[in-house]
Amino acid sequence: MSRKRSNLELPLYHELMIPVIKALIELGGSGTIEEINGKVYSIANIKEDVLEIIHNDKSNDSEVDYRLAWARTYLKAFGLINNSKRGIWALVNANINPNEVKPDEIVEFVRDKLKSKTLKKSNKKVEEKIVEEDNEDFDDWRDNLLSILQNISPGAFERLVQRVLRESGFTQVEVTGKSGDGGIDGKGIIRISGLISFHVIFQCKRYKGFISPSQIRDFRGAMQGRADKGIFITTGSFTREAIKEATRDGAPPIDLIDADVLCNILKDLKLGVDTEMIEKVLIKEEWFKAF
Repeated sequence: MSRKRSNLELPLYHELMIPVIKALIELGGSGTIEEINGKVYSIANIKEDVLEIIHNDKSNDSEVDYRLAWARTYLKAFGLINNSKRGIWALVNANINPNEVKPDEIVEFVRDKLKSKTLKKSNKKVEEKIVEEDNEDFDDWRDNLLSILQNISPGAFERLVQRVLRESGFTQVEVTGKSGDGGIDGKGIIRISGLISFHVIFQCKRYKGFISPSQIRDFRGAMQGRADKGIFITTGSFTREAIKEATRDGAPPIDLIDADVLCNILKDLKLGVDTEMIEKVLIKEEWFKAF
């Protein structure tokens, strides 16, 4: 199917509001963005080629995920869902009936609310600000970091992954990438609680795009009899079918690390990424009135 045809089948953000509510209900009332989006893909029956449409050339996010962020933002502003600092989204009312949710009314209410909050700024800019604040997956730092990662050499990316694994507790981590080796770029050992060890092999894909299920199958074929687990690391994303293939019953498990997860790992490990805490001073006017 052509990109033009797929664009015609892209759901609008307000069309994703009810699927988001239904997804949260199926998840027990709360879930991560990844869990919610995965459920929505199935509930809304969004086709694989539509999910592979990128939002824009500067972003690694899919257009569907971008629109889902808008859907969550509007639902939050309307008071139907909320999110914690840990990135968990939840229903405000666990007994909500999704059939009673009216997206058109939500859009109208939120836009009227925005109009009352700003006189000089356009609604568009205010809405984009809200989306950025509510959805960590669209933070600028991630896009900037990915731009760097996607432009380093393949060898440098392999060495970076080697460092990440070592910092994460792996030992005997080696980069062994060779042509004709089924895509295996390295190996290592991870020990759990100092008792049980697993031999792990990894593959690195430094590019922008989607990893297909066939690439997962090829990697699994290469790891047969050589390791207990596999890790597939990419600066791109995995298709829905690739994720299913990685966790297929009866097959050796493969852990997937996409662009967002890799960025979070680098931030948590403080590898090339520093965070700054900004002090905010609040004046308690009421406190002074007590004198």
